[in-house]
Amino acid sequence: MKQLTVVVRPFCAESVLETLQNLGLNSVIVREAKGYSRQKGYLDRYQGSEYSMAFIPKVEITVTVDDERVDEVAEKISKAARTGRIGDGKIFQIQLSQEEPLEF
Repeated sequence: MKQLTVVVRPFCAESVLETLQNLGLNSVIVREAKGYSRQKGYLDRYQGSEYSMAFIPKVEITVTVDDERVDEVAEKISKAARTGRIGDGKIFQIQLSQEEPLEF
């Protein structure tokens, strides 16, 4: 099994979650995150002054997938999240151990 960690823009998160649900993957973890990369942040105004926001808000979605379905799931997630601009997101794959997860 592999764990896919998907980091996307907040407005793309809903379409990624719908895609995962349509694929039959209902057990996911969703977290708020902040990121910094090629986007270089943005300028914002607060009480009349400009200041730099170095970290951009993102959403991190984690899902566990069987090895046979990893490519299919990653491709569908990519299609759901892609806008064509810098900062669309990333998909990280982690190989999980072959042991059964501990239940509690």
